[in-house]
Amino acid sequence: MIITIDGAGRLVIPRDIREQAHLEPGVPLEISFRDGRIEIEPVPRQVEIVKRGRLRVAVPSSASPRLTAETVRKTRDRVRERDR
Repeated sequence: MIITIDGAGRLVIPRDIREQAHLEPGVPLEISFRDGRIEIEPVPRQVEIVKRGRLRVAVPSSASPRLTAETVRKTRDRVRERDR
């Protein structure tokens, strides 16, 4: 697939690629140049390990955007589809 960068240096990631990569509006992305390639990937979600009762669990840090019900539903559906 060939796309063009506009005069302001922006590019549009085609919808099918965004859907395959699970990129949604507002998702922070990291861009880097390695070995002659431009790489774009979602920024890992920051978590903190906290003790809850006898267990330690990972919870999103205050800097992480909150998960929406829609994101949880889509993730659950992807996992169920993958496991079929």
